[in-house]
Amino acid sequence: MRRILLVEDDELFRLGLQTRLQQESCLQVIAEAEDGETAVELTQQHLPDVVVLDIGLPGIGGIEACRQIKQRHPAIPVLILTSHSQKSLIERLIGAGVQGYYLKGIAAETFVLAIRSVAAGASWWDKAATAEIRAVFANSEPVKVGSKSEVVENPLTKRELEILALVAGGKSNQEIAQILYIAPGTVRVPLHAILQKLEVRDRTQAAVLAVQKGLVAEELLDSQS
Repeated sequence: MRRILLVEDDELFRLGLQTRLQQESCLQVIAEAEDGETAVELTQQHLPDVVVLDIGLPGIGGIEACRQIKQRHPAIPVLILTSHSQKSLIERLIGAGVQGYYLKGIAAETFVLAIRSVAAGASWWDKAATAEIRAVFANSEPVKVGSKSEVVENPLTKRELEILALVAGGKSNQEIAQILYIAPGTVRVPLHAILQKLEVRDRTQAAVLAVQKGLVAEELLDSQS
């Protein structure tokens, strides 16, 4: 059972989300909040498995609430809800440490899948957000990975690239295993190798770097978004 903190200031929209999530036996809304400060407090109080967080909140706002939550509880994944998809917003969300970005108005089944994905340790960026991530980095300078002065263009094996593409598409370890016809436990080994080779700390950073450096084929990433 995945325990969810639902943070949304629009009461009717929040009720709709809660009603939909109640239909999922593996998901449970344990608390709700209408502003950023309360979201931070309830995260501290309940330690949920996932925080579903609207970005346009009163008070300190969704991005600052996310930043505070991640500072105190870096292991708790945050899935952002918003109706906007601008480059500057995506950059700020990445900086705040979110695991996922869900654009309002998308099918409820996709919303449930997004929650399950981030709860399982995957990242989730919908197609609109993925396009904006590409645009953010399209004209940027090559990233120097870690403390090395040289740029690592492609340090990954073919299998690791396949797994990275699926991670960038928001797939969980279980889903990756099913797609690649391998045991779920064996996904952790190449995933750990990917994080080490790219010198990033988590799946979200690996996915963003994959887009930035072009390590994932455009058509493959689009099919997984």
